[in-house]
Amino acid sequence: MRIQSGPIVVILFLTLALNGCGDKKASSETSIKEVKVPVFNADSAYRLIERQVAFGPRIPNSPSHRQTGDFIAATLKKYGARVIEQTFEAKTFDAQKLSLRNIIGSFNPDKQKRIILAAHWDTRPFSDKDAEFPDKPFDGANDGGSGVGVLLEVARLMSQQSPEVGVDMIFFDGEDWGERDKEDGTVPRPEGLDSWWCLGSQYWAKHKHKPAYRAHYGILLDMVGGKDARFFRDASSVVYAAPIVEKVWNTAARLGYGPQFIKHTEEAIVDDHLFVNELGNIQMIDITPFEPGVGYFGSFHHTQRDNMNIISRETLNMVGRVVVQVLYEEE
Repeated sequence: MRIQSGPIVVILFLTLALNGCGDKKASSETSIKEVKVPVFNADSAYRLIERQVAFGPRIPNSPSHRQTGDFIAATLKKYGARVIEQTFEAKTFDAQKLSLRNIIGSFNPDKQKRIILAAHWDTRPFSDKDAEFPDKPFDGANDGGSGVGVLLEVARLMSQQSPEVGVDMIFFDGEDWGERDKEDGTVPRPEGLDSWWCLGSQYWAKHKHKPAYRAHYGILLDMVGGKDARFFRDASSVVYAAPIVEKVWNTAARLGYGPQFIKHTEEAIVDDHLFVNELGNIQMIDITPFEPGVGYFGSFHHTQRDNMNIISRETLNMVGRVVVQVLYEEE
């Protein structure tokens, strides 16, 4: 993923102004449904990340990538999901041809109201922000592994206690090949491809797994396991899905995580949620970390330091609890 610049910032100011006009009325009419919410297990999520890392870097076209995809699909089926796999090919900025697959697990498939929970499951083929080893693959424990770990733990909970709504978990492939840091592509971008990043979400948004598929909204998890992570609101989430941003950040505050889910909007980023919003016409927000003074993603981003040493059970528990609470309050 990368930071986005451009006219979206202008749109943001207008959106915030319009939203602000109705804040008091909306808050006065909001009531929180009391529901029995299953307990998120951070140890389970942690082990699921370890399992992915043990396969090796999940670089497309590699055996580790194939094994991890098989593991995700099998785990979803074990927890009762109907699984659809979208296979497709994509070209990269450095003229590689990738065999990719989006993995979709559907729970309560007959429910009309549907929520998307999403993460990407691939890892970047080079650690181009690493000063010492810029060409070496890295574990991707946080960048890729953490979102998958949290979602598979949520899938386990849903197998034991079903929410009132339908849930589609989408594991996007090809999110993180992108371009090298501070380097332009060596081949022209193919017609119809909006970015070298987020190949799986671009494909899904244009070829949804079911004809005329709709969802009430979606939540994307990206890099949600780092120690001491704080989650600001990115501008594209606010522009396209402001009510969902409010729902999630307010839920975090109710659970006592206000100091970590900070109600301040930072600049827009290009991540899978952007293409679900723009191309798929479904509101989706991104939960991804921001570090003041450093920026999005953290200092370990796309370096050899993205390994299990930076994964925090406390952060996993926080994000997992927020997502589960939001999900089970839907009706």
